[in-house]
Amino acid sequence: MKYTIPEQEIMCSGHKACQGCGATLAMRYALKALGPKTILTLPACCWSVIDGPFPYSAVGVPLFHTAFETAAAVASGIRAGLDMRGDTETNVVAWAGDGGTFDIGIQALSGTVERNDNVIYICYDNEAYMNTGVQRSSATPWGAVTTTTPARHFKQERKKDMIGIMAAHSIPYTASASVAYPEDFIRKLNIAKETPGAKFIHILASCPPGWKTAPELAIKLARLAVQTHVFPLYEIYEGRYYKLSMDPKKKPLIDYIKPQGRFRHLTEEQVAEMDKQVDERYDRLKEQAERSKSWFEAKKEK
Repeated sequence: MKYTIPEQEIMCSGHKACQGCGATLAMRYALKALGPKTILTLPACCWSVIDGPFPYSAVGVPLFHTAFETAAAVASGIRAGLDMRGDTETNVVAWAGDGGTFDIGIQALSGTVERNDNVIYICYDNEAYMNTGVQRSSATPWGAVTTTTPARHFKQERKKDMIGIMAAHSIPYTASASVAYPEDFIRKLNIAKETPGAKFIHILASCPPGWKTAPELAIKLARLAVQTHVFPLYEIYEGRYYKLSMDPKKKPLIDYIKPQGRFRHLTEEQVAEMDKQVDERYDRLKEQAERSKSWFEAKKEK
């Protein structure tokens, strides 16, 4: 039997993650795709705890713990050092949460992708600063409760379009992925690994404590995020050409938000507003994908 997911396990047991942690599964899949010739940079985030206390590490590859804002900058430095030694085979990966990507690390990330440095930047997005007590980030969706946006003053701003920001830098490859669809996840990482230049992968990583959900629902919720169009799976080539990886028939949004305590305060009218925002974004994405079809057809013919 031919497996689509590599059997090799690089990440080991003994990590410090919570039960049902999507970020931990994301790392496991990523390392399966990237292989042992990989160096990680890791800023302050959940994974700086999950990895384990020094001198122990669960990832099984060289790892640099860096300051909160510097994951991309350190990755660029590691890439430059490897290139000077003639090592073009080792993958250099910046691995950061949404706080260290959307907010605190966006300056260094923008510089890295503007220079088109040959690194892979992976954001595992659990939609808040989970490691420090579930404070809102700019990745936190509209309507969500966090410790800094309580129910009476839930988050009023829409989630930042980080993939759109990366695409605006015209980098070779940008994509979204989910722990609920490992084959799609690993396929995209394989593309990133083989594509020269800067690559950005945005992963939705469910978080039971922060989302106020049961650990056993982690994968189901990640899957529903895709099926309700909350978190579409798509790719962008050269910052301009969009392609939907999946285009599922939309399931009711309530299926996704009802099991999550962070949305329990929302009224029917507020849920309808959230649904409207989801539809607006998905419709724009489908239009962009439709306009890009001719480019992909021409590329296939070549």
